[in-house]
Amino acid sequence: MELEQLLVELRQQLAPATYQLVESLLQTLQWILALLEQKSLSLARLRQMLFGPKTETTDKLFPQGAGDEASSTTGTDSAPKAKRKGHGRKAAKDYPGAQRVQVPHPTLCPGALCPKCLKAKLYLLSAPARLIRLVAQPIFQATLYELQRLRCAVCGALFTAPAPPEALQGKYDPSVGVMLAVLRYGAGLPMYRMDKWQQYFGVPLPASTQWELIDTASQTPALVYEALIDTAAQGRLLHNDDTSMRVQSLHQQIARAVEPERTGIFTTSIVSQVDSHQVALFFTGQRHAGENLDQLLKRRAGHLEKPLQMCDALARNESKEFETILCHCLLHGRRNFVEVVENFPEPCRKVLESVREIYRVEAQAKKQNFSDAQRLAFHQQHSQPVLEQLRQWMNQQIEHKQVEPNSGLGQAIRYMLKHWEALTRFLSVPGAPLDNNICNAASGIILIMPPLVLCRVAAEKPPSFLENCRIR
Repeated sequence: MELEQLLVELRQQLAPATYQLVESLLQTLQWILALLEQKSLSLARLRQMLFGPKTETTDKLFPQGAGDEASSTTGTDSAPKAKRKGHGRKAAKDYPGAQRVQVPHPTLCPGALCPKCLKAKLYLLSAPARLIRLVAQPIFQATLYELQRLRCAVCGALFTAPAPPEALQGKYDPSVGVMLAVLRYGAGLPMYRMDKWQQYFGVPLPASTQWELIDTASQTPALVYEALIDTAAQGRLLHNDDTSMRVQSLHQQIARAVEPERTGIFTTSIVSQVDSHQVALFFTGQRHAGENLDQLLKRRAGHLEKPLQMCDALARNESKEFETILCHCLLHGRRNFVEVVENFPEPCRKVLESVREIYRVEAQAKKQNFSDAQRLAFHQQHSQPVLEQLRQWMNQQIEHKQVEPNSGLGQAIRYMLKHWEALTRFLSVPGAPLDNNICNAASGIILIMPPLVLCRVAAEKPPSFLENCRIR
């Protein structure tokens, strides 16, 4: 409340550009202070959040022969990876949205006599020669129809030329609202910037009008939104995770409450595997991931088996109303050792190399395109011995008091042992994933119909579907 009052006073005294800078600085300071109040947050974790994560690969953490022993024991292929494709010029096939213009030969046609050898006829090649030309234009273009008007010099009767059919369909074509939604919620382009941009090209489109057009265009995607939630609820595998979110209207609502039940705001990502497709939903509000998952599972058909659920080990991520086969993210357990690797290099190295070996086995299973049953048997053959040895080693560290239980290493080991069954679910259940990385990768918040469908949804009765949805 004090910060909001201060910002109100500063807004009246400072220039707009200066005020935006001061507002950003104060909000950043408030965010850092809120993080420091969390007793569970380590300095290493805070440094990672502020300056970005450093590399977590084992080879970078232990650059001197980190993987020699692991590679020799399993015989895995350690050849250098091929360079990624994508460098060089774009081919014509990379422009599927380009307008096609057929250009016939001015003097020749199929069946004509070859003008060079004068012996054979010409035939048409299936692949034409292609040239690409790009031109610039404003995002939105306007057509001004000037209808001729005639007036009688005696009686003053006025005669206006009839308008063409396309001019009678309203001032704004339906595609305008859709494109505005794409730019605002897909590309993150603010409405006031689009307002200025259009002014430069002499086709004004005020920010207030933009919102009205987006709201009108949201009716059809709202039907898609409902269908996506119903489809996602039937998935066999559900990934879910939470991240903190700042929504000004919700913050103001919480500030006005006398005794708010919760003060946090979260965005929950739920990625559902439905047959060969993935449906990713994003819910923003005060509900935790487990509560949003419960809302989703209420739409699940009763005859379906309980789904696999992949999340980290926070209790708020688990479903409270429905039974699931719980899987925990192996990389979350690994990251606890990465954060203390500087203080406990050798013990952490053992854990990281063991986990790396599991991912090598997983890479081989993907490369050979194993079925879920084949993948399970492959992991049981190659990964289970590695993990059993690691589990025995961690138990010895705790039982023989070779590590302080409350130290960073001790807490990382206890986390792994406490959640061992859920962390190694891929050794007992076909199709169980190793980690929850897909939820992190889905943060782009884009809707693509199939194979990947992403849809961001507000949890607290959004005024419009597209207010929380990005479409491409």
